[in-house]
Amino acid sequence: MKTIHKILPLRTGVGIAVLNSQNKVFVGKRKDNPIDKWQMPQGGVDTNETLLQAMKRELSEETSITTIEVLKEFDQWLEYELPDKLVGKIWKGKYRGQKQKWFVVKFLGDDSEININTKNPEFIEWKWVDINLLPNIIVLFKKHIYEKVLVELKKNIN
Repeated sequence: MKTIHKILPLRTGVGIAVLNSQNKVFVGKRKDNPIDKWQMPQGGVDTNETLLQAMKRELSEETSITTIEVLKEFDQWLEYELPDKLVGKIWKGKYRGQKQKWFVVKFLGDDSEININTKNPEFIEWKWVDINLLPNIIVLFKKHIYEKVLVELKKNIN
């Protein structure tokens, strides 16, 4: 079964680390996985969309956040593979995982701008957390991504 999965491509996506004025990072609890695991906003890149456009669209679609300053676009792509039990169930079975371009942004607005009850809500709850907690609150198969994001976050906090 695993070899069949390897034939599937990786989905191209973006991830967004949103820092507030206290340098805490935005995380949401996923609607489709309401256990005590949290993630930063992320999503796929549409056809004819730049990575920056995709990042801004995904952030707005998932959180309603638009008042941002882009601090960093990662140089490298980060990749993860879905666990076997999720391949074939997520993304209509078209992908085995994602390759993501991550961005660090500063949220310049007020918390009242944040609204997760969007047209197609992905989160049921949200909060600001200390960046050092990131690797411990994400699902295991994305932990290595969050560890790399944490390294970049530490470089971008003044």
